[in-house]
Amino acid sequence: MTTDTLGASPPAIPGGGRLRAAARSSTGLLGLVPFATYLAVFLLVPMIAIAVGAFSAPGGGFTGHNLHIATSGIYAHGLFTSIKLAVLTAVVPGVVGLALAYAVHTAPHGNALRRIVNTASGVFANFGGVPLAFLFIAALGSSGLATHWLADLGFNPYDHGFDLYTFSGVSLVYMYFQIPLMVLVITPALGGLRPAWREAADNLGASAWSYWRHVGGPVLLPSFLGSVLLLFGSAFSAYATAATLTSGLALTPIQIGSFLDGNVIAGQANVGKALGLIMVLVVVVVLGLYSLLQRRASTWLR
Repeated sequence: MTTDTLGASPPAIPGGGRLRAAARSSTGLLGLVPFATYLAVFLLVPMIAIAVGAFSAPGGGFTGHNLHIATSGIYAHGLFTSIKLAVLTAVVPGVVGLALAYAVHTAPHGNALRRIVNTASGVFANFGGVPLAFLFIAALGSSGLATHWLADLGFNPYDHGFDLYTFSGVSLVYMYFQIPLMVLVITPALGGLRPAWREAADNLGASAWSYWRHVGGPVLLPSFLGSVLLLFGSAFSAYATAATLTSGLALTPIQIGSFLDGNVIAGQANVGKALGLIMVLVVVVVLGLYSLLQRRASTWLR
């Protein structure tokens, strides 16, 4: 046996590369099993149960009566109020959050300030539910600390139509976590605006208004609209904060919670599922529009 024979590599096995690629692909798919299981158990199965229940009659069989009830009367009013609340607490915090994020983003030597604002926004955006409602009751309730301070200064907000336990009060509370959420989601888009674009516009003699009208605005608009849609979905589906503050405000999540608590009229056991199906459809539309806007924004902000 010669030295060349000893040093020769073993013959290649036909299709070996394809086998290794298939093995790697199978390993990658196995990594998706826990996530797919989570989605199936906590998202897909409940959605199917809601959809089936929404079209199920109390005695069995198919019916559209549940959806008819869910889109009329007090339930239609609740859906309209929920959408109005979501629009208000998405657009106003969207504009305020964009202005705040831009001010921090363009601040000279603002790296430390940016980190502080992003960290604080992450905390405030996830602070909600019963603790947030209690915070506002203690501060701006009819006997709250801030209310007494304002009254001592000669301005009691409750004497001028404000009430924490009504639509205006719930809107104010929602803005507490909606504005920080806007800061979090719009900051990456502001970072995608390249300084070279502004420098080129300045070199060509464009004013600040011309730059934002023809360059910065169109590039940032899809990201801004997508962020506002996220705020809309967040406010539309919020439950615990509004339920803690008020039970008299007609909101779809509170109405669904009433069904879950057992407050069901005879023959309307599945109306709550019909309301849930309507909310799911609204959220699906919002997420679909958000995906389209993000795809549009990604063509520029890479």
